[in-house]
Amino acid sequence: MSLAPPAGTLPSRMTGTEIRATATLTVIASLRLLGLFLILPVFAVHAQQLPGGSNTTLVGLALGIYAATQALLQIPFGVASDRWGRKPVIVAGLLLFALGSFVAAAADSLWMTIVGRALQGGGAISAAVSAFIADSTRDEHRTKAMAALGMSIGLVFALSLVAAPPLYALIGMGGLFALTGVLALVGIPVVLWLVPPAPPRPTGLAADRTHWRQVVLAPELLRLNFGILALHAVQMALFIVVPVMMIERGLPLPQHGWVYLPVVFASFLFMLPPLIAAERRARMRPVMLGSIALLALVHAGLGWFSPGLALLVVWLLLFFTAFNLLEACLPSLVSRRAPAHAKGLALGVYNTTQAVGLFVGGALGGLVARHGGAGGVFLLGALTMAAWLVVAWRMQELPRRPAGPDAAAPSA
Repeated sequence: MSLAPPAGTLPSRMTGTEIRATATLTVIASLRLLGLFLILPVFAVHAQQLPGGSNTTLVGLALGIYAATQALLQIPFGVASDRWGRKPVIVAGLLLFALGSFVAAAADSLWMTIVGRALQGGGAISAAVSAFIADSTRDEHRTKAMAALGMSIGLVFALSLVAAPPLYALIGMGGLFALTGVLALVGIPVVLWLVPPAPPRPTGLAADRTHWRQVVLAPELLRLNFGILALHAVQMALFIVVPVMMIERGLPLPQHGWVYLPVVFASFLFMLPPLIAAERRARMRPVMLGSIALLALVHAGLGWFSPGLALLVVWLLLFFTAFNLLEACLPSLVSRRAPAHAKGLALGVYNTTQAVGLFVGGALGGLVARHGGAGGVFLLGALTMAAWLVVAWRMQELPRRPAGPDAAAPSA
């Protein structure tokens, strides 16, 4: 049964199928990421109790190996979801993530933890989940759906910063890793029975003849992929120095989550009006360029003014507002630029560059912080955002989607 509005009208609301697909797929991503994020605030402390835990290089490898395997497998998982369907690939990824979680939970050495973390990263389902959301929503609602996914990730991250220390005290690191595995397994019945069936995949010669270069090397997609790499590189680099700044300004580490949580919530409220207006008026380009410029300003302000705690919180609010807005726009634009039959490939490349950005931001940010201090990190961030602004300046605005049969919603 088609849920499309009558021909000749502009749809203004998401259909029940679109809402259900967005909500259930967001839950799957959130369950997996909650388990992952719960590890981050406490692992470095716990690792000191393990054989080899005094080796900070191995501790960094245990944290970073996840992003490395993600970067290697996002494209294969995305392509597999194009070929064999989204649901089987997502279920396989959740099983692999759960296996890695239980291996890490049973680990009695840092090396075994590294193996578990590598297996966790092997469950690279981000591209398949994003492509599934793109399949299940119309163009005019896709940014809202991606925004819901992005907001859930930001919220889960903030909640994990608050919940991780007491949970670690209660169940230990093995319990936290086991919890991540259980949360991944909980996502499997959600995928199988609650997520609506995917719309029919396109067939025919047009789909068969598209070469991967038309997706990987498309100029507009390259701009977007450079953007997500730059965005997550500056995020990772920023949070190498910001926690230290908050401690230096009198805020103990266990209380940092109580700053991040309200800041993330408030950023959602600030990002929604420009996001909705840009989507309705097909004016995403100026909103994106403005957000990139705001990130450059935030980094310049942090470096120039050396703020106290109150002003630092204001800068963080501006950072998260722009960050979350871009986090919502970018995957939506990738899914709309990509050929319908190659969304998994396009979003696989996108998520791969995202993982590379996290790795580069952590490695380069740490190096710059060691030799140039926080000011050097902020300068690096400002220059990176300026480079992104130059790259994004010539991006083309997507046209408003026409009404009528072409604007049909996914069928139930």
